[in-house]
Amino acid sequence: MLQFQSFYLHKVEEFLRSRLSVLDVKMGHTLLCLRGFFFLNLLYRGQAQDAVLTIEPNWTTFFTGESVTFKCDITGDKGSDWVYSIYWNDQEWLPNNKHESYELHSLTPGYNGAYHCFFYQKGSTKKSNTIYLNVSDRPKAVLTVSPSWPSPGASVTLDCSVDHPSAGWSFYWYKAVPKPSHNSYNSYDYELLPGSENGTEQHLFIIDGQTHTAGYVCRAGRGDPVYYSGQSQPKFVWSGDLNSAASLTVSPDSVQHFSKTSVLLSCEGISTEWRVRTFTKPDYLYRCSSWGTMTGSTCTITRGWLSGVFWCESETGQFSNAVNITKYDYEMILVSPVRPVAEGRSVTLSCKFKTGTVLYNVDFYKDDKLIQNDTRKELTISAVSKSDEGFYQCKRRDPADGWTSPESWFSVKSASGPGKASQFPILLIVGLLGGVVLIILLLLFLYLYRKSKDSCCIRSQRTNQGPATDHMINQDEIQNMPQYSTLLHGDRCLYETIGGPVEAGNGASNEPEESLYLNVAADQ
Repeated sequence: MLQFQSFYLHKVEEFLRSRLSVLDVKMGHTLLCLRGFFFLNLLYRGQAQDAVLTIEPNWTTFFTGESVTFKCDITGDKGSDWVYSIYWNDQEWLPNNKHESYELHSLTPGYNGAYHCFFYQKGSTKKSNTIYLNVSDRPKAVLTVSPSWPSPGASVTLDCSVDHPSAGWSFYWYKAVPKPSHNSYNSYDYELLPGSENGTEQHLFIIDGQTHTAGYVCRAGRGDPVYYSGQSQPKFVWSGDLNSAASLTVSPDSVQHFSKTSVLLSCEGISTEWRVRTFTKPDYLYRCSSWGTMTGSTCTITRGWLSGVFWCESETGQFSNAVNITKYDYEMILVSPVRPVAEGRSVTLSCKFKTGTVLYNVDFYKDDKLIQNDTRKELTISAVSKSDEGFYQCKRRDPADGWTSPESWFSVKSASGPGKASQFPILLIVGLLGGVVLIILLLLFLYLYRKSKDSCCIRSQRTNQGPATDHMINQDEIQNMPQYSTLLHGDRCLYETIGGPVEAGNGASNEPEESLYLNVAADQ
């Protein structure tokens, strides 16, 4: 009996243990699911209630005068009782705002710093991410041109940049129109170049067919309404070719001059008012009054030393050809022409001492290579070609002093030139029209010739195949008809002589003869 009870208790214990273990597992799974749901709910609620600060436009750098819009928001389903403040450098800057956005106009560098939003609702608070605002002074556009001295008709590339690079810029391109009556340093009007009215995304702008001296500026813009950068300094593309509307001549005609030499720059063309400008390194633009005196249309250089590019500007908005001039206290100079020399022309270079004497014991160099070292005191090129273009200088052969002149660029222009090249389309059109006229005349001649030949053939057929009435001639008319010959002028058909009947006593038959036309074709 005791053994039976013991066995029974053991089975009950096993049953209870098995049931309890299953209950523990189920309860563990249940608790795990509840715990996961709780954490997921917390995670969802955390994400849904995140505070976020954004700005429009989303740029890293702003400039003086631009505007920015701050947007504070809580993601997800938020109540209407949330209130936020904008903090600037951890100081409350815009308190108790219920609007999601706030626009700040006319930025200045004083607004630089860290910004974040701070939300609160019945004791709950949320802090957004932080955005750093960087505001700089209004940027200035910087323009470069390449090449500065293009060949006539060549392309020129304008390159515009902003001195504080940032995003979102478009570029606007202008040409400078001189206004000599203005007394300011930068006395130009500016006209938008075709194709840049709405700005260009590319910072490069190519101008094809540059033939004369010209000035250009650029600026950048971004945003809506457009915020513009400062305008660039004018940059110039120079041409040595004469312009009929405005031209500059130099006396004496040389690139290099001694400091005591009086150098005259004269403007000519279709204008009554002129000014002379010079561009010197590194980037300075001067009027004649800064280094000389202007009398009428002539500027006299009075300064003892001066080096730069000179040109004339007219009241009508024209630029003249440009020249390089250097005036300094040299011991000796190279005398070379200021304007380009056309191919095929003759040119003479000489070396002059500061006393005015032309030296004879000198060597001439081109691009640092000796090209003449004989007793001749001048270097003469009888027929200039493009290969003669380069930097020239002369050196005194006397070993005691060994004076050397500065280098001067000698420019050669094509003999054809842009003017003659532009005549090619006209000549082509005239040639084509002449050819068309000749073809029409030839076709007309062939048509008349064919028509004449056809009429001849028709006449021949009528002679051979027409009715008897066309071939028979009345006997009485034949007797009274004198012998005749017929020639149709302008026709290629010739008719043989036709005679009347022979008298009876002359051995001829009394029967009437049938007179026939005999068609004789002219020799082809």
